[in-house]
Amino acid sequence: MKVNLEQISTPPDGQPLTEQEAWRRDFPIDTPEDNYIARRDFTKFMVLTSGAFVAGQLCIAAKALQSQAAARPTAQKVAHLNDIPVGGTITFNYPDENDHCILLRPDDKTLLAYSQKCTHLSCAVVPDPARHCLHCPCHEGSFEMASGRPISGPPRRPLPRIIIELRGEEIWAIGVEVSTI
Repeated sequence: MKVNLEQISTPPDGQPLTEQEAWRRDFPIDTPEDNYIARRDFTKFMVLTSGAFVAGQLCIAAKALQSQAAARPTAQKVAHLNDIPVGGTITFNYPDENDHCILLRPDDKTLLAYSQKCTHLSCAVVPDPARHCLHCPCHEGSFEMASGRPISGPPRRPLPRIIIELRGEEIWAIGVEVSTI
């Protein structure tokens, strides 16, 4: 293939092509022409890149939905009603062994259950019956016992509530309710 020397721009050192080294004469690269990108090529690149991002986001969303469906908690027996005295608490794991929870019985008719992990940095919350709250000793955070809402300290989100059901004299955990308020 014969290269038309008039159509090639001046090499970077400014010398004519006939005075360049052999490799530059054998492989003439027109830098200004090489850096030129047509609108059509740019649009094609943007559409393909955007399509790849959309496909990636759809894969992430599908995987999240799949893991959510697989992670739906099942009913699990927590304790017998006689195991927890009025004013007492017990701990249990729900929905799996790594999720520590606390069951409270503030009065004869009320049963409350929350995740035991503080929503600030996942320290264990402990009941403080004198103040009617759950206390996080790591950063002095407190949560309302009745609702799990933060009332002091750094936590800004409420504790996840464990939905419990009384089946005869047995206490069952049947789900997890995560509130953003």
